[in-house]
Amino acid sequence: MSEPSDLDLLYTDVEDDLRAVVRRLLAQRCDPHAVAALYDGDRSPVAPLWHGLATELGLAGLIVSEDRGGAGATAREAAVVLEELGRAVAPVPFLTSSVIAATTLLDTDSTLVRSLAAGETVVALTLPWSTAPFDDLPSIAVDRGLLTGTMTSVAGAVEADVLLVPVATDEGVALYAVSSEEVQVTPIVSLDMTRQLADVCFSGVAGELMLLDAETAVRRGLEAGCALLASEQLGIAQWCLEATVAYVKDRRQFGRAVGGFQALKHRLADVYTGVESAAAAARYAAASLAAKSDDLSVACGVAQSYCSDQAVAAAEEAVQLHGGIGMTWEHPAHLYLKRAKADQLALGGPGAHRRQLADLVGISAS
Repeated sequence: MSEPSDLDLLYTDVEDDLRAVVRRLLAQRCDPHAVAALYDGDRSPVAPLWHGLATELGLAGLIVSEDRGGAGATAREAAVVLEELGRAVAPVPFLTSSVIAATTLLDTDSTLVRSLAAGETVVALTLPWSTAPFDDLPSIAVDRGLLTGTMTSVAGAVEADVLLVPVATDEGVALYAVSSEEVQVTPIVSLDMTRQLADVCFSGVAGELMLLDAETAVRRGLEAGCALLASEQLGIAQWCLEATVAYVKDRRQFGRAVGGFQALKHRLADVYTGVESAAAAARYAAASLAAKSDDLSVACGVAQSYCSDQAVAAAEEAVQLHGGIGMTWEHPAHLYLKRAKADQLALGGPGAHRRQLADLVGISAS
């Protein structure tokens, strides 16, 4: 285990190169107008974009070890990818499949890990998207090997080929794998249609047992999701800040650029300081996860407590400071606000993480 003082938060040359490759692919294949079309039900851009990231760039198994078909990278590299996916509000299941599901599966001997890493199979952990790592885990019932029950508001289920299902047993929580073709996956209208949620109904479905004592693995997957969701939120906030600064430099009113007005300078300065602080929190969480630091739970709590709110604040300012154009469907600002707000509600939310953080560091939550 690494001590907090041992963690290097600076980006390496490899991480910078990875960022450049991912950003270039997203610039070519993730057009904001195509992303906005998801809100009209057109999900045709999702599959080719995911193929490019998962197969062509080999990112589906980024954190899976090389001996199991992955790239053998760490959470630091995955965080860089998520920063870029956040900057592009990319509608791909990287966080749900390549981070949360992959981390949950790392203790299993299943060939599903290799298929996930190769980009052949998309996997989703079947829990409500609001579930925090420290929450009670909702589970599906099992009787003579058949799974029965419903899990609501599951992220990643729309794209998933295989669902990882926490199942209640007499010994605790077991983990089963079920083909998505065997269950009823009902997409629901979501605030963020780039990560559309779905209700999943199991009606006496047979599943493959992955782990008998799976609670630790499931919580570890959720914790990895929390730690790296902060990097996605950072990417959202960075895009909002950069796009807004560029706009107020060009937008003119009363014969001068509106960015010259002191009130707007103050608002953007607040956004800038918030984004820089979010960068430190998100980077620390990713580095702690990569190093398996003893401080991971605290780092995760800090990141989710802070980055969730900062992404929303930056997106709200982007919409407002773009003026009338920021309120339109044609401008992508609304995509970032919806993703930021949906992310704020995911995996526990900032309020729950603050309460958990208070317990971890020994102070009163009140």
